[in-house]
Amino acid sequence: MFYEPSNGHGLPHNPFSAIVSPRPIGWISTRGTDGHENLAPYSFFNAVAYSPPQVMFSSTSAKPDREGTKDSMANIRDSGVFCVNIVNFALKDAMNASSGPLPKEVDEFDHAGLERAECETIACSRVAAAPASLECRLTEIIRLPGETNLVAFGVVTGIHMRDDCLKDGIFDITSYRALARCGYQDYAAVSEVFQMTRPG
Repeated sequence: MFYEPSNGHGLPHNPFSAIVSPRPIGWISTRGTDGHENLAPYSFFNAVAYSPPQVMFSSTSAKPDREGTKDSMANIRDSGVFCVNIVNFALKDAMNASSGPLPKEVDEFDHAGLERAECETIACSRVAAAPASLECRLTEIIRLPGETNLVAFGVVTGIHMRDDCLKDGIFDITSYRALARCGYQDYAAVSEVFQMTRPG
């Protein structure tokens, strides 16, 4: 099968996110200038550089109360900081509960029944139970083609790792079953890895 996205795919559901999968989930926590906190998962997320460590995530829709974007991006635009919380299998239901289009005044930490902890290098909360959290300072927001497509890039200023996820000095993603987003309503949990050595 071949299709041009501009002409449609003719399938019951859009296959694009199933083709580009699995994708890590960036569970983005932010604090607005009004003090309200927000927590939302984004699967258009990844690391983009080692030195200094940098990450990105993309927001691809909007809410009526946020002027062309969603709560996370609006808060980051105002505050200049955000935290990426890594999602494990045990937190899947809380992550899903935080994904809905709730009013901006609703605190998703409370809504999902999550304990929060204060970040060390930025003014923002993080998910206390997350296997790891990346504290980030915004470097830039880029508008992509399309009505509501925005990408935020951030430099990582602080990294939290849960002690039980470190095995012999290695951050072991199988110890917490890292959650990934696939296509449609599908997710995957990493429970097995294998090693390969690069040539040279």
